[in-house]
Amino acid sequence: MAVSPKERIAMPVAGRPPLDVERIRQDFPVLRVLQRGRPIAYLDNAATSQKPQQVIDAIYRYYSEQNANVHRGVHYLSQQATDLYEQARSKVAKFVGTTVGCEIVFTRGTTESINLVAHSYGRQHVKSGDEILISHMEHHSNIVPWQMLCEQTGAHLKVIPINDDGELLLDEFEKLLTPRTKIVSIVHVSNALGTINPVKYIVDKAHAAGAVVVVDGAQATPHLPVTVKELGCDFYALSGHKMYGPTGIGVLYGRAELLERMQPFQGGGDMILSVTFEKTTYNHHPFRFEAGTPHIEGAIGLGAAIDYLHAVGIEKIAAHEHDLLEYGTQRLLEVDGLRLIGTARVKAGVLGFTLASAHPHDVGQILDDQGVAVRAGHHCAQPVMQRFGVPATTRASFGMYNTREEIDRMVDGLHEVNRIFG
Repeated sequence: MAVSPKERIAMPVAGRPPLDVERIRQDFPVLRVLQRGRPIAYLDNAATSQKPQQVIDAIYRYYSEQNANVHRGVHYLSQQATDLYEQARSKVAKFVGTTVGCEIVFTRGTTESINLVAHSYGRQHVKSGDEILISHMEHHSNIVPWQMLCEQTGAHLKVIPINDDGELLLDEFEKLLTPRTKIVSIVHVSNALGTINPVKYIVDKAHAAGAVVVVDGAQATPHLPVTVKELGCDFYALSGHKMYGPTGIGVLYGRAELLERMQPFQGGGDMILSVTFEKTTYNHHPFRFEAGTPHIEGAIGLGAAIDYLHAVGIEKIAAHEHDLLEYGTQRLLEVDGLRLIGTARVKAGVLGFTLASAHPHDVGQILDDQGVAVRAGHHCAQPVMQRFGVPATTRASFGMYNTREEIDRMVDGLHEVNRIFG
């Protein structure tokens, strides 16, 4: 059973104030870089986004005027750095729709966030014979940690199938839910297919079966409004570099009552209250999960990125990217021998495809010669490729600064691929 329209997340509708894309593009220095005399058409946002000058300035300002360690010093610089770091935590909390700052744990990214849950929650609550449920469209970072947990505990990994459009089969999901299901871990937006999953529906069903729900939100937070309290999920993971922030910084949202009972992921400074050779007393959450000197400038940069997203308007961004998705889909269908991989009725701005005339790596290389940056490969989602019977795809993925003209340049490049290899 595919997802009915009434169960889906509402997509942007016409009539919203348009995004001033040309004004936005002025904030991103890298978009002024020339390749063979032309600005780069950057269509690889699912891999990482470019950074606005406001984020770059916030990081520069920290290192040039505010640099010190956090939570450790009584001097002026340390207090400033600590305030900025904790302000960033508050900004993240508001951005994902919780008012509780202690539910926000800073990590290195979505991958570490999911590993943290698998290690700290999973090892405490999953035992031999239990089941963990994921989907066929997951990124490797939402597969491998659960495989490792199953190997360590004797639990079993179950997989929700998808249809030929790249949509979850929800009737199969419901069949797979049993009293043995302890964890359901699901992607919000697929990085390879663009599919937007009905997270609240999944959460409600999983909770009714007694399971907790982990959501991989890496591809959702840059493109869609996210409110974790409305979704009802137990954990939500995201990456700063996908949402116009720095690399190496991410977030795990976790319900306070769950974090309170979880054991630390790593040991070291700042995750303790006291240490003797006989016993260590752990700090309260979220600090018990943030061992060592954190990625201070990354958190500050992420806070600046959130400020930028708020200033632009996430709903305006979503509407603009939806327009690009519709336009890009129609333009790609004009290309001979092109097959779209991922045709869900509700998608984010991701277009994966193959060409009959050339391997995706050759497609990516020729597009690069035209100054168009796309991704070619399995996108850390090899089971998706296996499901659709392809070794790899070419993927164009959109951000707030992309334009229809850049899509036209990509399509012109694809015609060139067919001319060369056809």
